[in-house]
Amino acid sequence: MSVVNLGLPRVNHARDLASTPRPDNPALIDTFGRVATDLRVSLTDRCNLRCTYCMPAEGLPWLPHEDVLTDDELLRLLRIAVERLGITDIRLTGGEPLLRRGLEELVGKISRLQPRPRLSMTTNGIGLAKRAAALKAAGLDRINVSLDTVDPETFARIARRDRLSHVLDGLAAARTAGLDPVKVNAVLLRGINEHEAPSLLRFCLDHGYHLRFIEQMPLDAQHGWNRAEMVTAEEILSWLRAEFTLTPSPDARGGAPAERWLVDGGPGDVGVIASVTRPFCAACDRTRLTADGAVRSCLFSNDETDLRGLLRGGADDEEVAKVWRMTMWGKLAGHEINDAGFAQPIRPMSAIGG
Repeated sequence: MSVVNLGLPRVNHARDLASTPRPDNPALIDTFGRVATDLRVSLTDRCNLRCTYCMPAEGLPWLPHEDVLTDDELLRLLRIAVERLGITDIRLTGGEPLLRRGLEELVGKISRLQPRPRLSMTTNGIGLAKRAAALKAAGLDRINVSLDTVDPETFARIARRDRLSHVLDGLAAARTAGLDPVKVNAVLLRGINEHEAPSLLRFCLDHGYHLRFIEQMPLDAQHGWNRAEMVTAEEILSWLRAEFTLTPSPDARGGAPAERWLVDGGPGDVGVIASVTRPFCAACDRTRLTADGAVRSCLFSNDETDLRGLLRGGADDEEVAKVWRMTMWGKLAGHEINDAGFAQPIRPMSAIGG
C-alpha cells in the first residue's frame, strides 16, 4: 500500500504530531506513508535457552504471571487488530512461544479470526518435534526456527544448553508436518561461529530449509553489543560467495526484512537481514505487541503504549483501536541505530518479541 493511494501526508519526524492531524483511516498508518499489516506477538518473555547474545547465564527476572495477557485478553487484541486495523499477518514470538500453556488451542482460536490472518511462529525448536503436527492441525501456517550452528559444542557454547539434537528434530518434524516454508534464523558471532556460514547454508539446502542470516542487533539484556565485533552482511555474503554462486532473487522484497539471493541458480535461496548496516525501515510494515500487552511501533523503540490497562479498565474495542492507531501514527522514520544519539531499548529482545 503506498502513500499515494492512501492519501497520507509526509512530515518531518521532528514536527509535533499534534500539529499533524491523522487522516480518518482505519489502518495502522504513520506519517511517512507506511502501513503496518504484520503483527509480531510475544506470548511470553520466558525462554529455555540462555544464548550469549540475548541474556545472561542466570536468565532474567521474568514477568509476573498476573502481568501477562490472558488468552482472552490476547485474543481480543488480535481480533481488534484483524477486524479493525487491517492486520493480515500474525507471527507468534517470545521469549520462547512453545512455553505458553495451551498454545495449540490458542493457535486454533487465532486461525479462526475473520478475515483469517496468515499465522506463523518463531521458536528455538526445543519441544517442537512432539508438537509440530498438532500446531499445523490447529492452524499454524509456517515456522521460523533459530539455529546458529550445526556443531554440538558450538551450540552449547552459544546457547549454554546441550540441546542441538532437539532443535534438529524439531526442524525435521516441522517439515514433515507441512509448516512450509521452514525457515532457519542464524546469528553469526565473531570468533565463535562465523566460519560456519557456508556449512549452515549447505545444511539448509540439503534439508529443504530456507536460511536467513541476521546481523546481531543491540537487543541483549546485558547491553554488551559492540558494533566493531558484529559480523556484517557484506562479510556473510563474501564467505558464501567463496563457495556458492549468488544471484539476486527475482521476487519483489516488499516489506520483508531479508534481502534474498538464489543459490547456484536456485531453487534454493538464502537471505540476509541486515538491520544494522542496510536498514529497511522505509518499507517496514510491522507493529509489535509484548506479552504484557504493550504495543510498540518499532523493535528499537524506547516508547510503548499500554493496551492491557485499557482492556482491564473497561475500554471498548474502538477505544483500544484508536490508541493503537495513534501509537503507530507516531512511528519514527527509522530505528536510528546508526545515529550518534541512539539509545538501546531498555527491554531486551526476549521481553519485546522478535
